[in-house]
Amino acid sequence: MGKRLYVGNLSYGMTDAELQQVFSAHGSVERAEVVMDRDTGRSRGFGFVEMSNDNEAAAAIDALNGSDVNGRALTVNEARPKMDSRGGGGGGPRRSGGGGGGRREGGYGGGYGGGGGRRY
Repeated sequence: MGKRLYVGNLSYGMTDAELQQVFSAHGSVERAEVVMDRDTGRSRGFGFVEMSNDNEAAAAIDALNGSDVNGRALTVNEARPKMDSRGGGGGGPRRSGGGGGGRREGGYGGGYGGGGGRRY
């Protein structure tokens, strides 16, 4: 598997093929993808490129980070690993007052309500 790169500040008209062409000058591109908005179908202004090896990825970062493509200075760096999107994280102690209420089930009071916060 190759090295995955994040590419930011893309022009909103850039396509996957154009992104691949920009990076192919610096090595073998296994995949290039401009991230699209689900609701509008328009580019979100960033994408990912997968280069075939670490040396080519480093060369692409050195050559393209800050370079002008379609009137925009690209941001190119190594992509962070994907985060698990299945659940929210917890939080630390809250500095707010009570929680409260919840719904009543079967005539019992209380039910499934929020807990109270802790005041400091």
